[in-house]
Amino acid sequence: MTVRVRFAPSPTGFLHVGNVRTALFNWLWARHHKGSYVLRIEDTDAERSRPEFERQLMDDLRWLGLDWDEGTDRSGPFGPYRQSERYDIYRQHARRLVEADKAFHCFCSEEKLEQTRKELLAGGQTPRYAGACRNLGVDEVAARHNAGRQSAIRLRVRPGSVGFDDIVYGAISIDTVQISDPVIVRSDGSPTYNFSCVVDDLLMQISYVIRGEGHLSNTHRQVLIYEALGASPPQFAHLPTVLGPDGQKLSKRHGATSLEEFRAQGYLPDALLNCLALLGWSPAEAGKEIMPRDEIVSRFDLARVSRSPSIFDRAKLHWMIRSCINATPSEELVDQAAPHFAAAGLTPAEPDAPVRAWLARAIDAVKTHVDHMDQLPAEASIIFGFGADPPEVDPEARSILEVPAALGVAREFARLVEQQEFITDKLYRELVAQVKAATRQKGKDLFHPIRAALTGRASGPELERLVPLYEEGSRLNLPRKVMSCRERLRAVLSAVQS
Repeated sequence: MTVRVRFAPSPTGFLHVGNVRTALFNWLWARHHKGSYVLRIEDTDAERSRPEFERQLMDDLRWLGLDWDEGTDRSGPFGPYRQSERYDIYRQHARRLVEADKAFHCFCSEEKLEQTRKELLAGGQTPRYAGACRNLGVDEVAARHNAGRQSAIRLRVRPGSVGFDDIVYGAISIDTVQISDPVIVRSDGSPTYNFSCVVDDLLMQISYVIRGEGHLSNTHRQVLIYEALGASPPQFAHLPTVLGPDGQKLSKRHGATSLEEFRAQGYLPDALLNCLALLGWSPAEAGKEIMPRDEIVSRFDLARVSRSPSIFDRAKLHWMIRSCINATPSEELVDQAAPHFAAAGLTPAEPDAPVRAWLARAIDAVKTHVDHMDQLPAEASIIFGFGADPPEVDPEARSILEVPAALGVAREFARLVEQQEFITDKLYRELVAQVKAATRQKGKDLFHPIRAALTGRASGPELERLVPLYEEGSRLNLPRKVMSCRERLRAVLSAVQS
């Protein structure tokens, strides 16, 4: 059987962790079986659906690398792929069900239905449709329509039980008395979710429906609709709920939860994908957590999806991202990092080749301490100048330079630097050796004063990496000037001695 899956979001807001995980599991299953991945837009909620949300969700999916084979933006054999463009299709299928006596017209007003619901609740009964219009004859239905009365269309639910085998939750069956006769087309002609969903999945030949467990209650109704249409339902796989570390439903209080926020903050898509893949699924190889996407695709199996709720652990995500950042050549991080440096006013919006090469080395010097790309500019402040005149010197660095011997080391290093036109990492090591010989200081007594005088800080990246960045950066045309070693030493020693 050819595997065909679909991700069917409503364009009423941003994609969040839960529905992104659903999109990912569908994509993984399709790619694992070399099947088809369909992006269908379920925009029947006309009041809340927005074109900008549709564009955003497609941009977000592309950013995460979840490409689709059929959808609103490309041709396919089962289009259109936007539900608002398929109303005639739904009405045709509803008429077929009415003609086959599998559905019927219901003229009950909302007020009457609400009154019945309240009466049943007051009597301790489960609210359900009372069947007032279930047995109307053809002539009576025609007469009411001719009189201008509008009707909804309800599915005629048979007695007995209805069930399905879920890949995750196993066999689930209920008595149809719990379902009543659900509306499949409203009185305004719009389809309900359950009906449009079934018609689309049937006509688009969807073989697996993979979605959140919140849809379990819909599935029995949908199975009955498949049955009424004379079709076999697809295989269902319902995914466990995603919770925060506190065991509560994931929300804003747990931090960023939308894909748009993760993008804006500079999360690495491969690391985020890796983390989301492990929300409810685990590979057969125990302890295997960080995997390239090709490996995730090859290992993915719906049979290994757990029924237990999944915990979205941001600390684990950051650990994964740090691992990915450190394993990724810095040259490959420039495209994702550059917009954040530009937004901070540090580099041009479109850096040229020399700036890109230098920026890659700057990223390489500081990337071990960041969880996502938007943290890089702050981490790289040790490179891009002091941001104040006189410069800010942290208290620990200042206390180091207040010791006479340490100040002597810093002054000797500054004197030697003043004599140089350009300092490379090799020359830096030679100058340090000369300072060591002249001051008879070594170890931390040698290196701490040099670091404090050069950076204004007591700790940071290796000086052999910083020194060339200062020298080369000072010669680039950057929005925020990078000070050379000579300029930095003058500024810090002046600030400390004033």
